[in-house]
Amino acid sequence: QVQLVESGGGLVQPGGSLRLSCVVSGTIFTVYTAGWYRQAPGKQRELVAGWNITGVTNYIDSVKGRFTISREVAKNTVSLQMNSLKPEDTAVYYCSAVIGNTWSRAEFWGQGTQVTVST
Repeated sequence: QVQLVESGGGLVQPGGSLRLSCVVSGTIFTVYTAGWYRQAPGKQRELVAGWNITGVTNYIDSVKGRFTISREVAKNTVSLQMNSLKPEDTAVYYCSAVIGNTWSRAEFWGQGTQVTVST
C-alpha cells in the first residue's frame, strides 16, 4: 500500500538549485528513517542525505553545505534542497524510507527522478 513518488528533477545549469520532493502515500504509520540516494551511470548507488525520527541528519562530504534533507510531516513528504549544483551531481535520485509501526516495518523506494546538471 505504501508508495514513494519523487518529483522535482530536471535540467539545471551548474550553480543552480533544485528541490526534490518525495511524497509518501498509503498506510503510513510512522516514518522512522528517510534518505535520498543517487546513482550515476557506471557508478554504485550512494546515500547522499539521511534523516531519522530523532531529527538527526547526515550527508556525504561532497554535498555538505549544499544539500539539505527535511521531513514535512503535514505534507507527508521528504524533500531534498540542492543548491550550488555541480555536473558531478548528475544522477537519478531515489527516495527511500523505513515506514511502519511497532510490529511491522519495511523499507520502501521511489521510482527515481533524473537530475542533470549541465550547460
